[in-house]
Amino acid sequence: MSLAGLAFTALLQLLIVVVSGSVALLPDTIHNFSDCLTAIPLWVAFVIGRRPATKRYSYGYDRAEDLAGLFIVLVIAASAVFVAWEAVARLMHPRAIDHLPWVIAAGLTGFAGNELVAWYRIREGRRIGSMALVADGQHARTDGLTSPGVVAGAIGVALGFDRADPLAGLAIAVVIVFVLWQAGRSVLHRILDGTDESTVVMLESVAASVAGVEHVTSTRARWT
Repeated sequence: MSLAGLAFTALLQLLIVVVSGSVALLPDTIHNFSDCLTAIPLWVAFVIGRRPATKRYSYGYDRAEDLAGLFIVLVIAASAVFVAWEAVARLMHPRAIDHLPWVIAAGLTGFAGNELVAWYRIREGRRIGSMALVADGQHARTDGLTSPGVVAGAIGVALGFDRADPLAGLAIAVVIVFVLWQAGRSVLHRILDGTDESTVVMLESVAASVAGVEHVTSTRARWT
């Protein structure tokens, strides 16, 4: 569902990019396409994760989600590099932007599409207990906030500031790097089997409350 929603949003934006030549809208469109693609490895990971445990993989295949998370981080990093490159190139070689009302409409469309997909991913992720899906939903919500940057760039161009569009593109690249940092931390936390401190405290409290237990010397927990 989220794959179809983001694909439709990105295709609408791509059509307006071709017509208008907006460099701020181009990275926003590419980012939406990359978000669309991140749904595919996550989908595959869910399918693999449902496979029953074997003697070789006695804990099952649930950690396939971690591999999907790594792919998502790499896609975000690649999109940040491409966006920054395009924005700098357009700053050095400005180009006129046409159909500004359509560019503004595309930015608003990107925001609405991302927010709808984010709401759906987060809701379903919490329902099925998938932190990876919840994180991907939060990623989509953050991406939706970059679309107003496209609108701001188009308004700046309409007011006579020609470089407002590529500057908006650079601002979007910075937001993508921020998302990359957050996503990378979450993925590494899970891969390294990190867990919440409150979980360890709870385990110690429960174990210490058992009759006959004098004290708990050490408690360990793993994400898996």
